[in-house]
Amino acid sequence: MLYTVWASDAPGMGDERRRVREAHRARLRSPAPHAVRVLQAGATLDAEADAMNGTLLVVQAEDIAAVRAFVEGDAYVAAGVYASVEIRPWRCGLGPLSDIASIRKE
Repeated sequence: MLYTVWASDAPGMGDERRRVREAHRARLRSPAPHAVRVLQAGATLDAEADAMNGTLLVVQAEDIAAVRAFVEGDAYVAAGVYASVEIRPWRCGLGPLSDIASIRKE
């Protein structure tokens, strides 16, 4: 199943975000030991597109509990960068991920 993860930074966390960014990115690229596969990832930006202010992930996992556990282990979470995180099941209707989205559990 596919899931989206929308995370918004707490105000004033730019320096902390930059400090732990490489650890965050390395974990997103790592296929183990977690049970989540990151398919798309990137920073959300402020209205002027000058500064990062959050994160958007599209991930594949067996269930939402695996995604929650994955997010809880993230460097940004540990550093207190995020003010909020929302995880939702997602079905891609168009684009390269739509083939993955059509796979259903039997």
